[in-house]
Order: sequence, then C-alpha cells, then structure tokens
Amino acid sequence: MPSIFTLANLFFGIWSIVLASRGDFYRAGWYIVIAGVLDLLDGMFARMSNTGTRFGAELDSLVDIVSFGVAPAVLMYFLVFNRQGPFAWVFSYGYVVCAALRLARYNVQITGEHKTYFTGLPSPAAGMTLATYYPFTETGLYRDQLSGLPWSQLLIFLTMAVSLAMVSTVRYARLPRIGTRSVQGLIGLGINLTILVFGIWERDIFFFPLAIAYLTYGLVRGAVQAFTESGDRPQEQLVLHDFELRDRRRREPPSAGGT
Repeated sequence: MPSIFTLANLFFGIWSIVLASRGDFYRAGWYIVIAGVLDLLDGMFARMSNTGTRFGAELDSLVDIVSFGVAPAVLMYFLVFNRQGPFAWVFSYGYVVCAALRLARYNVQITGEHKTYFTGLPSPAAGMTLATYYPFTETGLYRDQLSGLPWSQLLIFLTMAVSLAMVSTVRYARLPRIGTRSVQGLIGLGINLTILVFGIWERDIFFFPLAIAYLTYGLVRGAVQAFTESGDRPQEQLVLHDFELRDRRRREPPSAGGT
C-alpha cells in the first residue's frame, strides 16, 4: 500500500516535467509540492501499518530522484537557465547529481541518527524550495516589493546553495512528532497545524519563505557549530558503494553490546 503513494508521487513528478516544458510553471511547481506531500504520506503509512519493506525504500529513492531531482531541475532550466547562456544547463545537472548523492547516502546510513534529524538538506525540501519560487512571484508582496531584485542571479545562487546543502553534513530537524500526552507532542501538533492552515489558505506567499528559512536555519546552525565545537568529532564519510560499507564495518571494532 505505501507504494501506491510512492507511484502517485512519481506521477506528479512526471506531470510537473511535462508542464514545465510547456511553460506552465505555476502548476509545475505545485505538482512538485504535491509529490512531496505524497512522499511524506507513504512513509507515515508504512510506519503506522508496519508494512515498510526494503523494496519500498528503494522504490521511494528511485522515485524521489525524479520528483525532487529531475523535475525541479527541468523547471529551473525552462524558467531561468535557458536564458543564461548555452552552458547554464550545467546548474540543473549539478543539482540532479547532488540529489542523487543525497538519496544514495541516506540509503546506506547504518545508524539510527537519521530518525531524529536529517544529515544534509532532504531532497524533497530542496525540490520544493525551487518549485515554490514561481508561485511566490504571483503574489502582491513579490510584485510590489521584491520584483526589482536580480532574481536571475539569485536563483543560480539558490540552486547552488540547495545543491551543496543536500550533500553537506549539516543537520536538519525533522517535523516534530504530533501527540496530546506531552508538551512536546502538543507543540508538534501546533507547528504542523500552523503549516497546514497557512499552506492551504496562503500557499503562494507562505511556502517559499518557509523553505528559505528552513534552508538558512540549517546553514547558520552548521556554521555556529563549526565555530563553537572543538573539531575533534569524527567526520562522516560519503559511502558510494556497498563494498565500501562492508569494508568499513570490518575495520570498526565490535560494539560493547555485540550483535
């Protein structure tokens, strides 16, 4: 059953690519956001029903590279990069490469740390950051106060920033868990409801600034930690192949618990 949500995610990712090629940037952007919602739902459904499988996890990553890698890259190409010179498409290529590396790294993580935070900007968040720019341009705030900014250059910088954030080791918080039996759960409920309400009523003006805030939060938090921590913490390494993971496990000393 979770794979139904995953394939629906793929459907909207492909549809977004088609619409972007036709110049319908508004719907193309929102279909990437819909794909992100479906990506969230397939994980929630798998956990609640205890039906998650390795097949489903691999399928999810393959779909995500389309919906949050290729689709946003195609959207940005037709929206911005095709007017920036014959080689500006390389920015779209670089974004897709970083999305692929981000998803591959997530698949080979062997610790439980990613259950409480993301290492690097999640690919859905990166894709939705780029996707919600055009709907934001349809708002009065953009037209009255922000349209004069050099957006062609700013979007190139933004694409590079989200690309590098995906492959970084900066920690990004997950959405807080919802509950009614603790203060933390109630705070999580309030945050999620706030996002839901504003996302429905003021979606054009709400999501792009929220995405920029989330991107900036991680980068600033990572920079502060880099300056305040001693630097003795072991650095995480990007594992590209399964045999590298096996070799690392052989070199590591056995844990105290023993498995």
